[in-house]
Amino acid sequence: MSQLLSNDTLTLRALEPTDLDTLYRWENDTALWTVSDTIAPYSREALWHYLENYTGDIYAQRQLRLMIVLNSDGSPVGTVDYLNFDPLNNRAELGLFITAEQRGKGLGRQALDLLTAYSREHLGLRQLYVFIDLDNEACLKLFEDYGYRRAGILQSWVKRGSTYRDVALLQMIL
Repeated sequence: MSQLLSNDTLTLRALEPTDLDTLYRWENDTALWTVSDTIAPYSREALWHYLENYTGDIYAQRQLRLMIVLNSDGSPVGTVDYLNFDPLNNRAELGLFITAEQRGKGLGRQALDLLTAYSREHLGLRQLYVFIDLDNEACLKLFEDYGYRRAGILQSWVKRGSTYRDVALLQMIL
């Protein structure tokens, strides 16, 4: 495995067909829908088609999802996503998910280390950005401690139930 996508603890790897059950569990966990744009459950078939058609070509699909796995046993502990990839302006939105059982162990920071190096050294990106709900203090702290700066607050940006939530837009210039 390339050292660009791996360290002593974890590896960022392409999605595999064997990830179907894991993705099915994560994508259908309604508690996680508050930090994504998911509004309805995914079927196994829909996820299977996603995996079957997944190319990992960020230029063609304008997005890229990588699985975060522990090197010790290969178990998946989360995902990282490039969204809204813009090759003209050399930027992308990021998504980062670490399972509840693995949070607080520094894995999010390690994943950001690998993702940032990959973004800079392989994709040649100039900037990365994230949208984070103002109530998600742990996530805000992770990204701000990492060096992301608040570029603004977007008011009533996301709807959660019957209310609208403000989000912070954070960006990092690489």
